[in-house]
Amino acid sequence: MLTGQGETVTIEGLAAGGAGVTHLADGMIAFVPRTAPGDRVELGAVRRHRRYAEAQPAGIVEPGPGRIAPPCAHFTDDRCGGCQWQHLAPGVQAAAKRRIVGDALRRIGGLGVEDPELVESPRLLGYRATMTLTVRWHRSGQPVVGFHDGADPDRVFPLESCAIARDELSALWRAVRSEVAVLPRGEDVRLRLRVEADGTRHLLVSGGDDAWSRGEPLAEAARQAGIPVTIWWQPRGGAVRRVAGGEGNPAAVAFGQVNPEVATLLHAAVVAAARAAVTGSARILDLYAGAGETALPLAGDGHRVVLVESDVRAVRRAEDRAAAAGLALRCIAGRVEDHLTSLLPADVVIVNPPRTGLGQTVADRLRDGPPRRLIYVSCDPATLARDLRRMGIGTAGIRQVRAFDMFPQTSHVETLVEAEVT
Repeated sequence: MLTGQGETVTIEGLAAGGAGVTHLADGMIAFVPRTAPGDRVELGAVRRHRRYAEAQPAGIVEPGPGRIAPPCAHFTDDRCGGCQWQHLAPGVQAAAKRRIVGDALRRIGGLGVEDPELVESPRLLGYRATMTLTVRWHRSGQPVVGFHDGADPDRVFPLESCAIARDELSALWRAVRSEVAVLPRGEDVRLRLRVEADGTRHLLVSGGDDAWSRGEPLAEAARQAGIPVTIWWQPRGGAVRRVAGGEGNPAAVAFGQVNPEVATLLHAAVVAAARAAVTGSARILDLYAGAGETALPLAGDGHRVVLVESDVRAVRRAEDRAAAAGLALRCIAGRVEDHLTSLLPADVVIVNPPRTGLGQTVADRLRDGPPRRLIYVSCDPATLARDLRRMGIGTAGIRQVRAFDMFPQTSHVETLVEAEVT
């Protein structure tokens, strides 16, 4: 039920999705986006559901102590959906992420753990090495290229600049945005900008109704700005192909980390945890393994490592990297559910599933054929906690919990859990 309501409330905390949490006058819990703990907020429209309400803030009557001025104009002017927390001080964001992880593990997982340590990002702004923009064609014949409105996902606003993107990406976008009329038409067109660690820049155009090869105007605009770039196109369901600019490796576009510095810290922590769990040569399964960032160094230690990943391109990249390094790494392209039974038992199992977490079948098989050590990397604390409970992991089985701030200015957080499955 949608109602108009001028009620004034105090924001009590922050929810996992990023919204502020409060209670309405009748006691119903309500979630209010873009608010800060301690804010006194006048509510606009309130949408009531059976057990909770969603409310829009009509105005901030009195700001909370952790509220700051957002550094990006798009956050305020366009309600950019890319960031939820630019209005929160860094310390408030960090505390909220620690609390979100700890609360999920306690409430959903039934674990007696404290809020974990948070490994902070070296950059709070300008950290994104990849930026993906949506392309929407208007009747005027010109495209709008930018991000989605967080309050109206059907609306795409034109991007001027992004405060969390690396400077190299911002410079590339400024150089090419005048040439976006050459992009293909279609409902699924996306524009991905990527910078590698060595400064190499890429621009990937994906989707479109017809074959596209008009990348040269984009490459020329970048050259005029002194920016060498490789222009790629990926048709629906097809392989990435170069259409303009210098030579480049398409794998850099397909598998690049959003926050490479924190990703490096996380991968190092996973490898260290696996090494500490075993002595001598061990059997290690790396499931949902990507392109082998953790499998390769463990194979380099002489462990018997099996990598399982559903993305065939990632598996091929892992195989190529292993061959180049002279490593014995077994790589399987396929679903974890289809291969896990034949791969167990193992000394260490590393899992890094998508946001939906482990399927029930995978959780059951790990519970029934437990490894000596489970290392779980999660991008969703709720599904992490659910899966630990499914596998029968109690408080005594938890060896370590650490959170990683992979995405500052957002409510997202990565979590690393080391556990024993008994």
